[in-house]
Amino acid sequence: MAGDPQAIMREFNPTKKFFIGIDSDGCAFDTMEIKHKECFIPNIIKHWRLQAVSKYAREAGEFVNLYSRWRGINRFPALIMVFDLLKERDEVNRRNVTPPIAQPIRDWIKRESKLGNPTLKAEVEKTKDPVLTQALEWSLAVNESVEDIVFGVPPFPFVRESLERMAASADVMCVSATPGEALVREWQEHDIAKHACIIAGQEMGSKKQHIALTAGGKYDADKILMIGDAPGDMDAAKTNKALFFPVVPGREDKSWELFFNEAMDKFFKGQYAGAYEKALIDDFLAGLPEVPPWKK
Repeated sequence: MAGDPQAIMREFNPTKKFFIGIDSDGCAFDTMEIKHKECFIPNIIKHWRLQAVSKYAREAGEFVNLYSRWRGINRFPALIMVFDLLKERDEVNRRNVTPPIAQPIRDWIKRESKLGNPTLKAEVEKTKDPVLTQALEWSLAVNESVEDIVFGVPPFPFVRESLERMAASADVMCVSATPGEALVREWQEHDIAKHACIIAGQEMGSKKQHIALTAGGKYDADKILMIGDAPGDMDAAKTNKALFFPVVPGREDKSWELFFNEAMDKFFKGQYAGAYEKALIDDFLAGLPEVPPWKK
């Protein structure tokens, strides 16, 4: 279908026996902290009129996007989670601030599989809904901030070396919920785009769809690996019966060193699945709580 952003994935034909998907923000690049703390959260406070509770909005935004089981989820569901966490806080209520309910965004999230600016823009043009318009303005402002602020951040140590080695035996794909334009810019800036057969962002669907459309039924399941720093990356892998290698937040350098020196070879030799993978995942999940610290 002309103009189908998923066509490139659907039509992809393997060139190697193995497939490896890699998340970008917080996984290949140390960009999660700067993007959320300097770009996403300030624009949440500005565009959703949360100046009076900025401290609590910042805490909620950082918990959802950086320090919890929801780390790395798409920006629109993450925004709703921030609103819901704020609604529960006594400190916010005492300041007579009512966080947005944003029901049109919730409804759009339920019915849309490609949660990105292009589909949101089409929805705004169709409905003229003021809340969706506000969401689009916020999301575009985030992208402008990212373009303005986030540059010169190289891949984590051992990412470049890992890509060079894995690309000799596997088809490598960037699997991300970041807008595609930012992904291409960052991967090209640091000369690693040449290792990826496809760079897939939010406009091309969810991470689950990226893996399903590009790799599903084209490789043996035990020859498909997803590398990510968030539970959503793991879910995308497991939904597709693929393997998962976790890049542990706060220990990214050590994770990539382990992958380069040990885990990659285990994957290619068919020794990764089972106890080895489980131990890595258990350690990864132990550091990502479901309950925010202010509720404890």
